[in-house]
Amino acid sequence: MTIFRDLSQHILDIAENGVKAGATLLHLTIEENTAADTLRIAIQDNGSGMDAVTLAKVEDPWFTTRTTRNVGLGIPFFKQAAEMCDGTFRITSEPGVGTLTEATFRHSHIDRPPLGDLTGTLLCMIVGFEGVDIVYRHRVDDREFVLDTRDIRAILGDDVPFSDPDVLAFLNASLQEDRALLQGEAG
Repeated sequence: MTIFRDLSQHILDIAENGVKAGATLLHLTIEENTAADTLRIAIQDNGSGMDAVTLAKVEDPWFTTRTTRNVGLGIPFFKQAAEMCDGTFRITSEPGVGTLTEATFRHSHIDRPPLGDLTGTLLCMIVGFEGVDIVYRHRVDDREFVLDTRDIRAILGDDVPFSDPDVLAFLNASLQEDRALLQGEAG
């Protein structure tokens, strides 16, 4: 059993780790391959990264760099969720470069947590991670959706924040529409 009910909560937790480590760019890649029966989630950041000693400890639930609590459960539970679903987990990091966290799951595994509210998670990240750009790439078989906040910033300019109600409505509608298209429900 994991601490999070769905994978979008794991994604948000890992992304927050990157932002707290000074990331200004996050890449979230989700690949669903029904023929291979795989689901791959990769979160990459350009934060401060970790040295080899810290990286060796990061999968230990009794290790955390936070001062507000004595345990760090997000990464160990993400790893556990992947491995319980016939998948794999890996994390790589380099000081001054950033961190890549990647989990694969057997897509059809009965215990695989659902992806959850990806739209809500992405909106939370886009609005909540001020000064951080997000590149979201989601592929389902031969269908793909890509959202890059740098492109949206270029159109909006510096005067219109992502928290503007019209921008939020556009982002929400775009993410919902493209999610439906990825699932074969539109088009």
